[in-house]
Amino acid sequence: MIERINISSSSPWEDIVGYSRAVRVGNIVVVAGTTASEGESIIGMGNLYEQTKFVFQKIEKALRDAGAAMNDVVRTRMFVTDISKWEEAGKAHAEFFKDIKPVATMVEVSRLIHPDLLIEIEVTAVLKN
Repeated sequence: MIERINISSSSPWEDIVGYSRAVRVGNIVVVAGTTASEGESIIGMGNLYEQTKFVFQKIEKALRDAGAAMNDVVRTRMFVTDISKWEEAGKAHAEFFKDIKPVATMVEVSRLIHPDLLIEIEVTAVLKN
């Protein structure tokens, strides 16, 4: 039987909503939708580039906690509230993935869980055997 490991960020929302920051099953790690919130604060208010960078830093930590790394990422999904600013998110994405080049999706959504959040990102990683 393949082991399942739930990775927590200790956010109170995990128990309220019933989710994990990341889940590892075998050599696959999936990181939940991640935003630029830190406790009660929003990091990078009004700045999509800064929010995107911060989110990828949070994702990087979740991956490490699951025994993975950014170079294991095979897919990114970015949900932005203003697609006209896609280049800001793209610039931050490239800073983390320029040489890794996972498949990537970016779509515009009408809003996220808080009006000051500009992006939410989830990733999938596959560890090498």
